[in-house]
Amino acid sequence: MTQAAVTHDDIIVPVGHLKAFGIDVLVRSGIPSGDAAKIIDLMVDADLTGAEAHGMYRLPQYVKRIRAGGVNKTPNITVNRTAAATALVDGDNGMGHLVMSRAGETAVKLAQDSGVGWVGVRGSNHAGPAALYAEMPVAHGMVGIYSAVASANHMAIWGGSDSLLGTNPLAIAIPAGEEPPIVLDMATTIVSYGTVKASVLNGKGIAPGWMIDKKTGEALLDADRLSDGLLLPIGGYKGSGLAMVLGFLAGTLNDAVFGRDVVDFNYDDTTVTNTGHFILALDIARFVDPARFGAEIDRHIRDLKASTPLPGQKIRMPGERRGPMRAEGRAKGVSFTPAVLARLNQMARDVGAAELDK
Repeated sequence: MTQAAVTHDDIIVPVGHLKAFGIDVLVRSGIPSGDAAKIIDLMVDADLTGAEAHGMYRLPQYVKRIRAGGVNKTPNITVNRTAAATALVDGDNGMGHLVMSRAGETAVKLAQDSGVGWVGVRGSNHAGPAALYAEMPVAHGMVGIYSAVASANHMAIWGGSDSLLGTNPLAIAIPAGEEPPIVLDMATTIVSYGTVKASVLNGKGIAPGWMIDKKTGEALLDADRLSDGLLLPIGGYKGSGLAMVLGFLAGTLNDAVFGRDVVDFNYDDTTVTNTGHFILALDIARFVDPARFGAEIDRHIRDLKASTPLPGQKIRMPGERRGPMRAEGRAKGVSFTPAVLARLNQMARDVGAAELDK
């Protein structure tokens, strides 16, 4: 949650203090300091860009899993370049943020050499919001595409009632010229399970349209019955089908888990998850002059934004607020609800670190 969404009960934490806190907690949990800094940079960036359900809110869950032995604290992440434009990364059960950082770097290098780089990943873990990784190629003037097998199953195949599909996200990032890049980041469900959990933790409950009872198909609104519910897919059967094919590409293609083999990391802290991802980097210069491409994207963005809005509506492009939100958060700090702060401080006490608000 950034400063723009602050309420009078929220606690604002300067970014530098927040990062130092997170690094200290991870180091005390056994993660090397350099790796801890990389992980926390990405987690704080999630908070800064509005993905607070995948930001520091997740750290207690990660730390619990690390301390229980479910994550390799010092992984030997390996890259096998399988062809000119493809590679397979084995994360050795390391933190997903570390594994995907390596995969993103590899995809960009492949695209620089071959015009396109497709990198599959296995042996990973939950890595936070998809946009973090789709954005990586954009910094090099490339298109980025990312997906993953979610770290728990909360959706059924369309027409079914067994939780065999995850929220398997898709993120696509496209650089522009003078306009902010387009960054589409979407779960294949109406909302992510992390969003539901964060909403419940902060006392807001389950909104209508998010979940259904897996036995009756009726709306599920009772926060005490989360385990009885299924998340609803976007677009009905289309979202269900999209989650399935993304799971095949991010999981099965990389010899990672999918379907009933997925380990629910919300309840299991010790079993190796073998989470799968893929990231694609596409060098625009292999197709069109990058300056012309950027100018054309700008033109289309401006045309779309100038179109007639519906009454009471504002036209926004996917990801256009990421830059301003980052800048605001870095200047003013990141805010946390009392419930989230209490969770973070309990984690700090568990590992012997100073509390965040002290």
